[in-house]
Amino acid sequence: MPPRKGLSRGEMEVARIVWDLRQASVRQVLEALPSDRDIDFTTVQTYLRRLEEKGYLNVRLDGRTRIYSPRVRPQTVIRESVEDFVDLLFAGDAMPLVKHLVEEQKFSPEDIQHLRQLLDRLEGECDNDT
Repeated sequence: MPPRKGLSRGEMEVARIVWDLRQASVRQVLEALPSDRDIDFTTVQTYLRRLEEKGYLNVRLDGRTRIYSPRVRPQTVIRESVEDFVDLLFAGDAMPLVKHLVEEQKFSPEDIQHLRQLLDRLEGECDNDT
C-alpha cells in the first residue's frame, strides 16, 4: 500500500475523536470537540471526508447519515507520523530528536524511571541478539 498522506492539525484532532468514539457521525464529532473550539459542521464534514479520502477512516451509510470508523489504528498513524517527521527534520536519524527531547523537556522522576526501564529493556534485547 502506498504511504498515506500526512494529516493536518485539524484532521488529527478529528481522527482522535473518531478513534475514541470508535464510530461517529459528523454531528457526534462536532459535539465531542472542546466547547471552546470554534469549528462548524461543514468544516468537521470536510475533515472527515479528507480522512476517508486519505485512507484513515471507513464510512458507511446509516439511512442518510454517514458514519465514520477508523481504518487505521492510532499507533500506526503515530509511527508513520514520527517516521515522516524524523525523515524530514533529521534525515532519518532519530538520535538528534531523542537528544533534543531529553535535554529540552521537563521530565518527572517517574518519567526518568520509565526511560531507564525502556533503555534497560532495549539494552537487554541488543545483548540477546549477539
